[in-house]
Amino acid sequence: MKSARLSIDRREVEEAILKGEIIEEYPDDKYSPSCLIYGKTKEGRDLHVQVSLPPVVVVITTYEPDPEEWIGCKTRR
Repeated sequence: MKSARLSIDRREVEEAILKGEIIEEYPDDKYSPSCLIYGKTKEGRDLHVQVSLPPVVVVITTYEPDPEEWIGCKTRR
């Protein structure tokens, strides 16, 4: 298993969102509907980014998917 890097920079988050795909939707999220996006950076780093849905888009969290919890980074085990 590869080790997770400690930080994720803004450029990586933007790349993951712009080239990514929605893998889960949370229409009843606590504060605002949101979704989980899976994307890869230019360097090939797998990332999950949870964002609120428009009209105001906010990055809620970003992390590297754990292979123990995800199949191919897109499907929960």
